[in-house]
Amino acid sequence: MSDLFESQSPPNVPLAERMRPATLDEVAGQRHLLGAGKPLRLAFESGKPHSMILWGPPGVGKTTLARLMAKGFDADFVSLSAVFSGVKEIREAIQQAQAAKARGRHTILFVDEVHRFNKSQQDAFLPFVEQGLVTFIGATTENPSFEVNSALLSRAAVYVLESLDAETMGALFERARLIACPELEVEEAARERLIGFADGDGRRLMNLVEQIQVAADTAGVNPVGAEFVDQALSRNLRRFDKGGEAFYDQISALHKSVRGSSPDAALYWLCRMLDGGADPHYIGRRLLRMAIEDIGLADPRAQEICLNACATYERLGSPEGELALAQAAVFLACAAKSNAVYKAYNAARKHVAESGSQPVPLHLRNAPTRLMKSLGYGKTYRYAHDEPEAYAAGENYLPDGMAAPAWYQPVARGMEARIAEKLAHLRRLDEAANTQPDPAQTPR
Repeated sequence: MSDLFESQSPPNVPLAERMRPATLDEVAGQRHLLGAGKPLRLAFESGKPHSMILWGPPGVGKTTLARLMAKGFDADFVSLSAVFSGVKEIREAIQQAQAAKARGRHTILFVDEVHRFNKSQQDAFLPFVEQGLVTFIGATTENPSFEVNSALLSRAAVYVLESLDAETMGALFERARLIACPELEVEEAARERLIGFADGDGRRLMNLVEQIQVAADTAGVNPVGAEFVDQALSRNLRRFDKGGEAFYDQISALHKSVRGSSPDAALYWLCRMLDGGADPHYIGRRLLRMAIEDIGLADPRAQEICLNACATYERLGSPEGELALAQAAVFLACAAKSNAVYKAYNAARKHVAESGSQPVPLHLRNAPTRLMKSLGYGKTYRYAHDEPEAYAAGENYLPDGMAAPAWYQPVARGMEARIAEKLAHLRRLDEAANTQPDPAQTPR
């Protein structure tokens, strides 16, 4: 078995592999796990491996830590990728572990992208973890609470790895440059641009260093400036895929920024998502949802502005149409807020789902035929336009016997404040009408 941590690597090996740490102290970042007295440092020092899930974004050291654990515990290292592996590969990995055990060796079984295995595939590891045949280490970019079976999760400690901060990325960049292209000078603005494109992903940063080295050598450029970086590199998307947790975290942050009336934060998350490759049509739909859910009748213009922004984007496309989405986001953040309609709708849906199908009162029924009229359909209906203030005071529009639920409670903000005043006035008219004697019951 070749040494995965051999320092003298052939020059054609990718820079990320040549720079892979050989000790814990060489690992970039993750001081909250690897610092003195921290959980993973203590796990290494204990000499007793345990199963774990390493959860974090790409390029922060999950695979490196698993390999270092195999080296630190003097165990065989068997690696699987859930993207390319199936039952056959799982069976072969277990056979390798059994053969290692026969030689007196323990096996660390590393499963990259473990969240991509289905339930039955994840369950296949359980008996071998319980028997102690393997120490299971799973790596995932997705929340293990949702993506890893509870049975497997209960047998593994979860360690959360963080994106590499700017200081760590800066130090990593200097190491990568000295190894890959020590003669190449990189201006500060270009350095910042490369670190920004890497977006906290160490592996991506090293790939970018290699790309810029090749581009600079080909073009005969030295030193490298920010403009050359922009020209030489195809635009790397920010870290999230369109179905991943980071994507939904960011749309959640955008929604909460709008709800919290912070236009700057709303613009920040909007731009983060657009920069990351999010579909502007999706963002437009979510803005429309925010207008309905969090602003509602406090400012009905919000819905119209969002619809217009979506239509404008359809007409102009990127990047011009994105300004319309930005305008909508800022308007939503600044608008008066109300979730009164949202709450009322949910309460009404819950009531309808839980109650029986109550008949429509006779006076509200339509009477298009003579038979229906003879049965009293619509007989006592009061036409609101013929009543004072175009309001049939005291009339009931709910099923017979159903108490007024008062689901809709307008807030004292924006247009809903005026709506609240009107509804209060109409309730007073109802109360006055209900206290008057019924002419039909008055003795003659």
